[in-house]
Amino acid sequence: MCMPSASLLLQSLASGVFIGALYGLIGLGLGLGWGLLRLINLAHFAWVFLAAYITYELKTRLGIDPLISLIGLVPLFALLGVAMQALLARFAITPFNSLLATFGLTVAVEAFLQLIWSADFRRMASHYDELKLRLGPMVVTYSEVVTIVLAWVMGGVVWWMLYRTDLGKSIRASAEDAAMATAFGIDAHRLALGLSGACAALAACAGVCVALTFTLAPSQIYAWVGVVFATVMMGRLASAWVPLLAGLFIGLSESLTMALTAPTWAPLVSFTLLILILITRRSHD
Repeated sequence: MCMPSASLLLQSLASGVFIGALYGLIGLGLGLGWGLLRLINLAHFAWVFLAAYITYELKTRLGIDPLISLIGLVPLFALLGVAMQALLARFAITPFNSLLATFGLTVAVEAFLQLIWSADFRRMASHYDELKLRLGPMVVTYSEVVTIVLAWVMGGVVWWMLYRTDLGKSIRASAEDAAMATAFGIDAHRLALGLSGACAALAACAGVCVALTFTLAPSQIYAWVGVVFATVMMGRLASAWVPLLAGLFIGLSESLTMALTAPTWAPLVSFTLLILILITRRSHD
């Protein structure tokens, strides 16, 4: 095995930081819903790709800047999240059944994407991908910078909301003991609707980042499920910073693995890390 050059290793580290930020941004919304709502929401990945395709359409057809499209996408997907939570709450869906129900919704969204945009690969042309920053031997596109900045800004916003506002305290109290929180006047149902909307809004932000940097295909929804779940499970549920740090760790591990060996080994590294962490946690319980 030949050792890669120092410039290749540095470029791999830069790529790892970028993909780790994207893993963390997707995992942030997934982990919040799982930790605070006890909802294993596979539809979160469907929202990400639906937002990515809408971003692609707005840019390709109307010339709307992907970041400007967030102004409309964030409230739209917040409403979708609220509607989904209202439907699940109406039928008192258990955590396991939420996994099945949201998987069915994901399949439906995939079929919708194929119906509207077909199963062909689509790539959004954007000046963010053309503009590049050169940091020594490393080259970073503006789209990657946007993803990294957006991920950590959203992490900061979520942290502030959960730990520095009365709303966040109410959400955490309701997640800890909904009956007791209700007895103290907290409307757990309304908070659950709002939190689900916030998670879907985070999915919309991640979808814009996916459209900026990746070629889109409906079937790719499932390619992200495993590694993002690994990111969420490696961290702590209902946390703002831990999913981002776990995503960074996995992204760097994958990038270095691809640079030192072959791209096919990258998923093996991610899931090996996940298994080791789960075993370690189990031994300490």
